[in-house]
Amino acid sequence: MPNADELLVDIAAKVESEHTNQMPLTVVVHGAVITGRLAPEAMWRQRVAEVLRDSDRLVPFADTFMAAPEGSGPQQTDPPAYLHFHVARILQGQVGIPETGGMYRIAIKDVSAWTMGDLSYSDQ
Repeated sequence: MPNADELLVDIAAKVESEHTNQMPLTVVVHGAVITGRLAPEAMWRQRVAEVLRDSDRLVPFADTFMAAPEGSGPQQTDPPAYLHFHVARILQGQVGIPETGGMYRIAIKDVSAWTMGDLSYSDQ
């Protein structure tokens, strides 16, 4: 998508300003369908850092995620450029990868389609 969808940018900005992680969203990015809940960037970074701290091999990278993002904070003036998903899955066939959900950061400009809601598959 050459230009970011303004409505999607507004949704991401609302998630940031309300500090909520309850917004379900499904997006198509380069043909992949990703579904989950949006989270504010700071909350997303904190959770990724926690996961990295729990890994003996990856703990050195944890501090990278805890650094404050540029333009963050109360004076944030730039619109969000990324969607931060948690408990998210890439939908492929009849499965969601990973089963338990993962942490994804997606450039809004790369989203070619989206819908409100978290899609899931059922065996029924």
